[in-house]
Amino acid sequence: MSDAETAFNAALAEVEELPERPGNEDLLQLYALYKQATAGDVAGKRPGMMDFVGRAKYDAWAALAGTSSDDAMQSYVDLVEGLKAG
Repeated sequence: MSDAETAFNAALAEVEELPERPGNEDLLQLYALYKQATAGDVAGKRPGMMDFVGRAKYDAWAALAGTSSDDAMQSYVDLVEGLKAG
C-alpha cells in the first residue's frame, strides 16, 4: 500500500470522528474526492433536474474529471485535516 493510500485510509476513519458534522459543501467535496480516488472519472448519465442531491453529487464528482487517484486521495486527506483543525 502506498503512502497516499495509507493516509487516505486513515482520513476515512478520521472523518467519522469529526467533532462537528461538515457543511454541505464540504460533504459534497468529500464525496467527490472519495469517488474520484476510488472509482476514477464519473460515468453514466447526469441525474434529472428533480434529483437535487444526485445532481449535486454528480456535478461535484464530474468537476474532478482527469484528477489522478493519488491526487484525489491527497486532496481528501488535506480536506479532512482542515476540517479537524477548525
